Amino acid sequence: MPKYKTARDWIISMNNQNLDVTRVPVIDPNGKPLMPTTPARARRWMQSGKAVGSRNKLGVFYVQLSQEPSGTLLQAIVAGTDRGKCFTGIAFQTKLATIALFHACLPGFYKSKKKTKDRQSVTGKMAKRAELRGTRRGQRIDRSKPFKLRNHRQKRSKNRRKKKLPPSVRSNREMELRILNEMAKLLPILEIRDEACGGNTKKNGFGITPVTVGQEWFRKQALLIAPVVEVDSLDTGKYRDRLGLVKERKDKSKQQAETHANDAIAIAATAFIQYKPFHTVNTHGHEWVGDCAVTPAPFIVLTRPKLFRRKLYQENYSKGGVLKRLGGTITPFKFRSGDYVEVSYKGDMVRGWIGGFTDTAKTKNVSIYDHDWSRIGQFNPKNVRLLQRSSKLCVNR
Repeated sequence: MPKYKTARDWIISMNNQNLDVTRVPVIDPNGKPLMPTTPARARRWMQSGKAVGSRNKLGVFYVQLSQEPSGTLLQAIVAGTDRGKCFTGIAFQTKLATIALFHACLPGFYKSKKKTKDRQSVTGKMAKRAELRGTRRGQRIDRSKPFKLRNHRQKRSKNRRKKKLPPSVRSNREMELRILNEMAKLLPILEIRDEACGGNTKKNGFGITPVTVGQEWFRKQALLIAPVVEVDSLDTGKYRDRLGLVKERKDKSKQQAETHANDAIAIAATAFIQYKPFHTVNTHGHEWVGDCAVTPAPFIVLTRPKLFRRKLYQENYSKGGVLKRLGGTITPFKFRSGDYVEVSYKGDMVRGWIGGFTDTAKTKNVSIYDHDWSRIGQFNPKNVRLLQRSSKLCVNR
């Protein structure tokens, strides 16, 4: 390996090489993942009929060969995960290129402009369910009877305690696993490198916090995809600096690679470069060993549609003492909540996700939302065209 005085010199030398800026995943006719190819070669295959292009549920473009490949040799593809409380970055890296970057907005602790708990998060929904459940229990109590004869719920015994994850933590880890599972169908992932969230994860047989317990559960599930390697969170910074990547420290909610995806690249790059000690007769110290090139790659933001479970009615009465229907995914039209659609609006084509509807004698329309679940507008269902059925994901490429 040639010697470089600074990390900047090494980065410039890597960028001067004849490297393609991105890679396109490839699968064989039977659906087995192969090594990614360049966009130019993928276009030639599609033009000559050797391959067909498509997108998966995460919005990643890939090609499927219509004939047997000329070779099946594989190189190392490593997935890196940088986990946060509300956001997670996932990167897929090889020695020569970055394949894809993901910024997952986790549903467990969804942050909004409100200071109170947002009902769109899993924690907010569970809190509201507990509130309504307490109200129903109170309505069952016959207060005319003595206290001991009232219809109180029975005391919970110890056998009702179960070793399970909180719903918010479990939903966050399941979203990360879904990204890995979908990409494992397109890429031959060699291993998954997961950043440790800090602290000892086990103490007398029990986890210290739900976050560390969720981390152990995530790694057990990820082992079904590829071997998992733990990376110390204290080492992420020096690998990120070595690769010349920038980190956003003030606002983690920004949907850009600097918040979490760059750290995920650094975590994945630990499989290709190491900071190793050396000893000679007169000197000793540490030096960088190995190569890894960071190239531009598709950056994809993933969120979940903010849908509610089906309810019989709302909590408050409407005008005339009528309780309106609330929640669910069914509409009286051909669409379902979460479907990806497009509609012409002021001469432009607008794309978004179905999030609600109005069905009255005077008005019939559907509400379309963007990936951040801000309503774009309400449109006539006759003018809306279905693009893709709901995958319970909102993708912004």
